[in-house]
Amino acid sequence: MRDISMHILDIIGNSVRAGASLVKIAIVEDRVRDLLILKVEDDGCGMDAQMAKMALDPFFTSRKTRKVGLGIPLLKQNTQLTGGDLVIESEPGKGTQLKASFVYSHIDRPPLGDLGGTIGMVVSGNPKVDFIYTHQCDQEVFKFDSRDVKKILDGVPVSDVGISNFMQEMIRENLIVMGVK
Repeated sequence: MRDISMHILDIIGNSVRAGASLVKIAIVEDRVRDLLILKVEDDGCGMDAQMAKMALDPFFTSRKTRKVGLGIPLLKQNTQLTGGDLVIESEPGKGTQLKASFVYSHIDRPPLGDLGGTIGMVVSGNPKVDFIYTHQCDQEVFKFDSRDVKKILDGVPVSDVGISNFMQEMIRENLIVMGVK
């Protein structure tokens, strides 16, 4: 995967398939500590410790459509290329938390990618799931909560193309103001 937004898209897909009703995505850019952290937490069906360990294996997948699941192993590889790591914590019936850390300045750290496009698309493509996206860049913090958007829309579906485009642009503009590159 070419950028972190594509990893986020893959992980959110896992969360949605696991039956999550709430997915929290958090990115922390700490340039002083030379650290980039990605956290994705869901309230899906969760996994036992053995399955969480197997999720890191590229030749394991719980899906019936294909025999490999490369998303999480590729993310782990990308973290390790920078000197970071990936940790999965999960409990059956409670959900899953994934934490990926990267050395911020490392030449092999993937770029962030189109975070606004990714978050906007997953919100509009999964209207029954709520998403909270938080992005911290040093001391600046931006928070997007799809529940707030749904409340303001008062029945207009988030899957509406105009709403999707608005959410994507709103997120992009807020990240630009924060200095996210």
